Amino acid sequence: MADEIRALFFDVFGTLVDWRTSIAREAEATLRPLGYTIDGGAFADAWRGEYQPSMADIREGRESFCKLDVLHRRNLDRILPRFGIANVPEEVLASLNLAWHRLDAWRDTAPGLIRLKQKFLIAPVSNGNISLMVGLARRNGLPWDAILGAEIAGDYKPQPQVYLSACAAFDLPPAQCMMAAAHANDLTAAAACGLRTAFITRPDEHGPGRGGKPPAEPVDVLAISVEDLAAKLGA
Repeated sequence: MADEIRALFFDVFGTLVDWRTSIAREAEATLRPLGYTIDGGAFADAWRGEYQPSMADIREGRESFCKLDVLHRRNLDRILPRFGIANVPEEVLASLNLAWHRLDAWRDTAPGLIRLKQKFLIAPVSNGNISLMVGLARRNGLPWDAILGAEIAGDYKPQPQVYLSACAAFDLPPAQCMMAAAHANDLTAAAACGLRTAFITRPDEHGPGRGGKPPAEPVDVLAISVEDLAAKLGA
């Protein structure tokens, strides 16, 4: 199978980076000087909880596409009152919104990608916008060949165009591409478009012992890390 694959596409939030710990840290550090003491984990969960609902109108054609940075800011404004937070200076909110550009990768991410790049084309296929993906790559040493995903497709996963436009960007048929993710629904959507699939377990994505469940449907590769995926694909 590995000899048939020429490109690997990766989900990013949760699969490659620890968004919850990073956002909790940034939110606490940003709001503490303003006199707010918050549960950073709960704040991160609430912000991330608005993620999928905020994309629904775009996926369903009721709203034109906009970058995830814009949606993240709308979602931030939506959750602040739940934590009793008000009258925060605009420059502070703008900086906090860019915390999504400063997420830390899981330890195995960069070493695994470096290995995989020796054998395959590699790119993120994320709902994150290009500047966000570049920020994460530079912060964590992620050696992408290209930045693909929602902003290239003009839509959000799991819409088929997101996966198919990534394949087209590399001039490859879907059967020669593999989607790797820690989320079963992402892989189900990619498989429906003809891509091969790899599930990477992240048991602590939503906090200790609170990761996504393994897919109920078959996948081509099950891996416990990006380095394990590299080993299983002969990289």
